[in-house]
Amino acid sequence: MKNKNRNPAITIMKRELGAYFTSPVAYIVTGLFLVITGLLVFSVFFLQNRAELRYYFTYLPILLSFVVPALTMRTFAEERRVGSMETLMTLPVTETQVVTGKFLASFIGTLVMLAPTLLYIIPAEVFGSPDYGPIIGGFVGAIFLCASFTAIGIFATSITNNQIIAFFTGFVICIVLTMLDSFLIFLPGSIVSFLNFISANAHFTSIARGIIDSRDLLYFISLTALFFTLTVKCQQNAKN
Repeated sequence: MKNKNRNPAITIMKRELGAYFTSPVAYIVTGLFLVITGLLVFSVFFLQNRAELRYYFTYLPILLSFVVPALTMRTFAEERRVGSMETLMTLPVTETQVVTGKFLASFIGTLVMLAPTLLYIIPAEVFGSPDYGPIIGGFVGAIFLCASFTAIGIFATSITNNQIIAFFTGFVICIVLTMLDSFLIFLPGSIVSFLNFISANAHFTSIARGIIDSRDLLYFISLTALFFTLTVKCQQNAKN
């Protein structure tokens, strides 16, 4: 017997996942991501003769700043463009349920993209003796980073009906948060600590060292919650 009281957010999530896995964009972006990360990993193995994943995790935030907004750019923008968003919002669902369903689907999509990179551990083990602390920390940090960037990407696509604008908006926000700590040496000490605190890369790097600090996890949870809430507010304003 089917459950008629199924959470609408789960129904929306399943619908979005179905659309995600039939979209050529998702496969193109995922393929590009895996090619680039593969080059990063194996260039270290064979050109620098080092069996480690540090190089991969160093550039991962920059790569995710590009690929996550590319994966999320159609989420709301396409529905606004074709007019199906208005139909969806006339159903007995809340804005929070809609955003939750779309966020979960996009987040799962990013994890599916990230999952094959776990296989990079195998050559690292074959060709050397890797330190698993930073490897575990790196993948844990990557999960939290994907959640935050997914929330940012969802927010960006909720404020426009143009996928290209949604992509660039999400990309700019993600890359700024990623690159902030790169410019700290040029800034006065009075604002360095603040910028370091809001830098996504600084918190990710801390986790990727193998030391999982609750403050770093709280940062990513707060960042995700902030942009999730902003997206809900955007949908409520659009409905009104």
